Amino acid sequence: MKQRQLTPMGKRVVKRLIDMNKTQQWLCDEIGTGKTYLNKILHGERSGKKYWPKIHEVLDLKDDEQQSA
Repeated sequence: MKQRQLTPMGKRVVKRLIDMNKTQQWLCDEIGTGKTYLNKILHGERSGKKYWPKIHEVLDLKDDEQQSA
């Protein structure tokens, strides 16, 4: 079975969560989605257009790093 890979933006989100000492569940609670859906966004299986702006805001990612999946 092939292992799923995070998108480049997914990797940035995971790294930022680690740097902030926060969990994916915390991010889900902040942006208003479920962990399964967030996981699909980070792996590029869902676009997450509705959630990317909020993800960037909550994680304080710089504008030049914004990318829709």
